[in-house]
Amino acid sequence: MKRHLLSWLIISLLYSPLFAQSGLQVNQERLEEQLKTLATYGQREDGTTNRVAFSEADIKGRAYVMQLMRDAGLEVHIDAAANIIGRKPGTEKKLKPLSTGSHIDMVPDGGNYDGIVGSLAAIEVVKTLQENNIRTRHPLEVIIFSNEEGGVMGSRALAGKLGKDALKVRNSTGYSMAEGIQRLGGDTTRLGEVIRKKGDLAAFLELHIEQGGILDQNDEDIGVVEGIVGIKWWEVVIRGKANHAGTTPMDQRADALLSAAHFIIAVNDVALANEGKHVCTVGRIVAKPGAPNVIPGEVILSLEIRDLSMEKMDMLYGQIKDKATDIENKIGTTFTISPIDGTGDPALTDPEIRELIRSTATKLGLSHRHMQSGAGHDAQDMALLAPTGMIFVPSKDGISHSPAEYSSPEDIANGANVLLHTLLQLDQGQ
Repeated sequence: MKRHLLSWLIISLLYSPLFAQSGLQVNQERLEEQLKTLATYGQREDGTTNRVAFSEADIKGRAYVMQLMRDAGLEVHIDAAANIIGRKPGTEKKLKPLSTGSHIDMVPDGGNYDGIVGSLAAIEVVKTLQENNIRTRHPLEVIIFSNEEGGVMGSRALAGKLGKDALKVRNSTGYSMAEGIQRLGGDTTRLGEVIRKKGDLAAFLELHIEQGGILDQNDEDIGVVEGIVGIKWWEVVIRGKANHAGTTPMDQRADALLSAAHFIIAVNDVALANEGKHVCTVGRIVAKPGAPNVIPGEVILSLEIRDLSMEKMDMLYGQIKDKATDIENKIGTTFTISPIDGTGDPALTDPEIRELIRSTATKLGLSHRHMQSGAGHDAQDMALLAPTGMIFVPSKDGISHSPAEYSSPEDIANGANVLLHTLLQLDQGQ
């Protein structure tokens, strides 16, 4: 990836005749059928699927996916962090692997497309190359990351960012990350062996549903992701004075919940007062002691800020903190704001790969737009290791993390074909 953008454009032009003549495309029907089959692992009587990481459904779904990988000619193993790794040698041994993939675990009561589209499309791309007797110069690697929804566990391990505290975190199955890794066939005593160094991969690509409504609302086919937002979390503890709700005059109260209400409005005001695509959210709140006849003496709430710029996130946090000080002085409460573990710093995608995705979509006759990802992804950690690109396909009505999540077979195939031809151009260009 040391070539300049001009070099990539020349390569792209040289590749165009082959691109136009090949007619190479994935098998849409097969991909759709595999998506439907995977949805049966964890399927309940009402037709919805629940396949949280570490569950029996996750274990069985992973076994199904591993068989698909073997059928596509990949050599498959489970690494110490429980990532499923499928690898196919290239024709030139000295070249580093081109890697692609996503995850198949779900949030509780989630949908059948988040992560799953990118995972099965990656396998379908390799299967398509196999059926057409096409061997790449680079080795190809398909990664099905473990427990993405519970804290991008597998990709953090590859990036060397999975700490001991994270291993203690439990998901809705009741298993901790450490126990889950063992359950899925990994080995927590050997986690250091999975760490990749920067430069170990030639590039990483992830296909994903948008999880928002921009592409769907604008009737566009492909999102060229410019970057994945950083996500920072804080715990906010507001302390006032619990007292009898009936006997304490209004002008003598130190109401922690009233301060919390002002704080929530202040967070929204700060977000709206600054230009940009950042978002600021209070998503959780607990008032204590929680009785209708007691003035709340303590409130614990969350603060989340997302943006592509760390400087912007720091600026927003500073303004919010100043607002909290104003509220303290006005109401007589105290604020303690402590950082807690988010999913990482902002990660920009590689500009040369972005251009390849854009030009590939154009050659395939697909409309596209440049956009950021407001959700975290495994690609966020992989960007620390290799030039990284992300391809979005539309989510119907912008719905995700819900049983109503849906992307059409045509949209999924479009994304898979962009993934296929972008990988082929990367393979020729380095």
